[in-house]
Amino acid sequence: MRVEGKVCVVTGAAAGIGLALAERFVAEGAKAVVAADIAPGLADEAAAVGAHPMNADVSKEVSIRSLIEQTEEQFGHIDLFVANAGIGGFPGGVEVPDEEWQRIWEINVMHHIWAARHMIPRWQERGGGYLLTTASAAGLLSNLGTAPYTVTKHSAVAIAEWLSITHAHENIRVSTLCPQGVRTAMTEGDDPAVANVVAHGLVEPSDVADSVIAGLETESFHILPHPQVADYVAHKGADIESWLGAMRKLQRKFFPSA
Repeated sequence: MRVEGKVCVVTGAAAGIGLALAERFVAEGAKAVVAADIAPGLADEAAAVGAHPMNADVSKEVSIRSLIEQTEEQFGHIDLFVANAGIGGFPGGVEVPDEEWQRIWEINVMHHIWAARHMIPRWQERGGGYLLTTASAAGLLSNLGTAPYTVTKHSAVAIAEWLSITHAHENIRVSTLCPQGVRTAMTEGDDPAVANVVAHGLVEPSDVADSVIAGLETESFHILPHPQVADYVAHKGADIESWLGAMRKLQRKFFPSA
């Protein structure tokens, strides 16, 4: 898929990867790019890159439905929906309170499901469309120090896989973006879980946008701004015991008291 002439929606677009994607889609000649977020600075950021700001709280299905309906009323049929918004944090494991599990679940997983729920019938009727979900390398591997982030990103990859398998014959394409560390607000701070990601190297949001454009053009399911992630996944698949051993060594390095 080429985004030239297409109507594109990007959630979580006030900063970071989402803003970089919106900017790149505009530069590639998209017919319209809707930058959706709840951040106060959205209007200014979207205007600066030539996108159209639209308020949307992805933790609520009604807000995602409204985003889709408003976009199509103003700009026409949506060709590409990028479910990019996500949150990190929530350090810890099963002891993390239920309300925190629920919040990250709604944003990192249900957001994707709700987008698919309202876009797929439209694409079935029109003969095709494209869903891009932002997961993480954590969704293919793991993220030390935070079970909620790891679990929700695995789930984001899982729903993308299921949608791709189920709807490919209807010309509905699905890709999942799985970067490691990206220089955004999520990779700031001294949290050991963040330190582990930073230690493996950060790329810029614009680099991620480059990878997305290339991945959309080839309709690749996995879009990997860090190519080494493919090697890690191969290692995991070929020898799970060896991979777990390597991850346990990293756990002891970054969380020595755990």
